[in-house]
Amino acid sequence: MNQELMTLDFWQDTVIYEDKTLPTGTLACDALNVSADTLARMNEQCDKINLLLGKLNDAEDASTLFPMVREAALTMLDILSVTPPFSYMDIPKHRERIQTVFTAENAQKYVEFAIRATTNSLPFEEVPMYADAVLLQRYTAVFGHLAYSLGEYQKAMLDFAEKTDGNEADRTAEGFAKLFGTYFPPKFSITEGNAWMAASNNSIQYVSALRPGYDVPMLVKRMHFLTFVGMFRTDLFEGLCVGHAPKKCRICGKWFLTTNARHTKYCGGYAPGDKLHRTCRQIGNLKGRTQRELADDHPIKQVYVTRLNTINRYIKRGTLDAELAKTMKKLAKDKMLRAISDVAYARGDYEKEMEQDALQREAEKIIRICGGKV
Repeated sequence: MNQELMTLDFWQDTVIYEDKTLPTGTLACDALNVSADTLARMNEQCDKINLLLGKLNDAEDASTLFPMVREAALTMLDILSVTPPFSYMDIPKHRERIQTVFTAENAQKYVEFAIRATTNSLPFEEVPMYADAVLLQRYTAVFGHLAYSLGEYQKAMLDFAEKTDGNEADRTAEGFAKLFGTYFPPKFSITEGNAWMAASNNSIQYVSALRPGYDVPMLVKRMHFLTFVGMFRTDLFEGLCVGHAPKKCRICGKWFLTTNARHTKYCGGYAPGDKLHRTCRQIGNLKGRTQRELADDHPIKQVYVTRLNTINRYIKRGTLDAELAKTMKKLAKDKMLRAISDVAYARGDYEKEMEQDALQREAEKIIRICGGKV
C-alpha cells in the first residue's frame, strides 16, 4: 500500500502521484489549505483507528474493535476524497482494499506475523500468506497518525510558506534558494529535534517509467515515504528547486502554487460568496483594472491627462477646430483604456501614439476616411 499511497515520481518540473501528473509542489501547497475543521473530523477517526494500532503493536486480540475500525477507516477515506491533496488518490481502489483487509481475522494474522518475524521463525516463502494482514497494519499506521502529522507539517511549514509569499522580488529557483538558505541555515539539522524532517523517512531510486498519457519511458526519481508529512515536505522543496512556490490568494486567503516569476496575486478557485460564481483571479483582475483606471497618478493616465490639456490649449488658441479636437480626444481615451489592459502596448507604442503630432495625424486620417467616426 505504501508503495503506491506514498510514492512520488519526480520528472523535470512535474510530480506523478497515483497516475496523476501535477506541477511539482502541488501536493505540498494543497496540504497547507487543509482546514482546522477538516483536521478535527479526521482526528475523530484517528482516535478510533489508533485503538486498533495499539492492539496490533501490543500483539493483543482486537476482534472486539470490528467493524467499528473498518467504518472509521472508510469514513476517513470519505473525508480524504474531498480534501486535496488526498483527493488525488485512487479512492475506489483504496475503498475496496479497506473493505477487504479490515477484518478481525487479518488483525489476528498480523499479530501472528509480527511474532514470527521478530523470532526469526517466518520462512520467506510464507510471507505472502500475510499480505492482507500487513496491508491492514499499514493502513492503520498511516491513517491513525494522519491528522497529527498533517498538523505538524502545517505548523512547521506555514511560516516558511509566508516567507515565500513575501519573496516578491525574486520568485525564481535562485531566489527561493537564497530564501531557503536564510530560513534553514547550513548548520540546521534534519534529524536532531526535527523528526518530521528526518531523511530516514524516505528512500530514493531511479527508474525508467511511463508517464501517464505517454508511450515513451522517462528516467524518473522515485521516492517512497513512510509518512505523508515526509512526502509533502519533499514535494515542497522539489518545487522550490524548479521555481514553484506557494502563494496566498489576496481574496480567499487560500494557498495556490505559482510556477513562474510572474507576480500573481489571485488563485483560480471560485471566490467565496460571489453570486456570479467568478474565480478569485477574475475578481482580482477587475479590481486591479478599476484601481488603475481610478488612480489619477497612474503613469498611463498621466499621459492621457497631459494630452487632453494640450488639446484644450490648442482649442483656446484657435489652432485646432472642434471636430478634429473631438476625434483626437476620443482616440486618446481609447488608447489609454487599451494601455491599461494591455501591458505590452503600454510599454511599447502607447506614448509614441499619444504624442500631439501623431494623434493629430491619426485623427485627420480618420476624418478623411470615416467622417470623424472612430
